[in-house]
Amino acid sequence: MTNLVARTLRRVRRPLLLTGIVALPFAWAPIAAFGEDHAFLINASPSLPNWAFWLDKSAPIARGSLIFFEPPASAMLERHFGKGPHLFGKRVLGLPGDVVSHEGAEVLVNGRKVGARLERTRLGLTLSPGPEGLIPRGCFYVGSDHPRGFDSRYAEVGFACRGHILGSGRAIL
Repeated sequence: MTNLVARTLRRVRRPLLLTGIVALPFAWAPIAAFGEDHAFLINASPSLPNWAFWLDKSAPIARGSLIFFEPPASAMLERHFGKGPHLFGKRVLGLPGDVVSHEGAEVLVNGRKVGARLERTRLGLTLSPGPEGLIPRGCFYVGSDHPRGFDSRYAEVGFACRGHILGSGRAIL
């Protein structure tokens, strides 16, 4: 019985190998396309509770979505996070057409409190109040629950707009 198995394996091995070599290019294209639209991200900041995220560049963005974007370059960003580019992950708290307002240190979207602003960063740099008014088309008000989160509460980050958004993500760890 062992000889029969060995002979069968020898006969089948070469065709299987050739089939695998021929099929590899056909399998590679979908894998490469998937890799262009998806990424595994590691969070180095305490502003989000999770440390690993799965990014989908084509996922729809809705209120509550977690998005990853590149904020505008600034001396403050470089001072706090090092030389860029920087990738931020934040929750979408306001959609295009929503209204952002400030009442003292509180920040509201459509009249609902979404955060409170600080006057200075942990390094003592002065923070400027973020944008107010109607959120423009293609832009989102983003934030986090972290009291020191660097997000749309501040002009240094502002709205996250298409062209700077890599995609929507979900926490996996």
